[in-house]
Amino acid sequence: MTTFVLVPGGWRGGWYFSEAAERLRAAGHRALTVTPTALGDRAHLNSASVNLDTHIDDVLALLAAEQLSDVVLVGHSYAGLVITGAADRAPSGAVRRLVYCDAYVPEDGQSCWDLTSDRYRSLFLEGAAADGYSVQPPSSDDPRVTAHPLASFLQRIRLDADGLRNVKVRDYVYLSGWDGTPFTTVRNRLAGDPAWRVHDLDSGHDVWRDAPDEFLEILLQGDQGE
Repeated sequence: MTTFVLVPGGWRGGWYFSEAAERLRAAGHRALTVTPTALGDRAHLNSASVNLDTHIDDVLALLAAEQLSDVVLVGHSYAGLVITGAADRAPSGAVRRLVYCDAYVPEDGQSCWDLTSDRYRSLFLEGAAADGYSVQPPSSDDPRVTAHPLASFLQRIRLDADGLRNVKVRDYVYLSGWDGTPFTTVRNRLAGDPAWRVHDLDSGHDVWRDAPDEFLEILLQGDQGE
């Protein structure tokens, strides 16, 4: 049995991966979703002080409270920064595999703002214009999306605890089926790195809407192939 911890991207709570978690459990694994502070059913906690460190701490708190080890951490989009920081700061043996799904892969001192495109930088600033800290979601058919804390997009990550050295497997899932993706450069860079396994899916950025079966197959086959 494998333990999966799934972290959603911007503007989304743990609900985004609820069905994925159910299907992983049906396959005999343990699966938990994370709702970062200020999102989903925690939207009432949004404030100017909620930042990337807050969301990293959300994941670390779950690992500690559930006494989890040997975990597969899965992050979508913005959550690539979150799972990177959590894996770096987690106790030895807590995280063994990282799965980035159309996600940012930061180095020390980089932020989502640094890694994204001008299109999304404008979206962040314009979306937070009303109060200065709540980035309103882009248009979406899902009423569950909520404002995202601007500071989490702006804060530069600190990677100094050496926890990433303990990660045994790194997967990158590139979703090629949408215009304006800021992740092509990331995909191409990692494709030439033997430490990474890169998977290409013809899917929009909303992977659980557009390619749930293919994504789930990568999670499960990747785990069995270790």
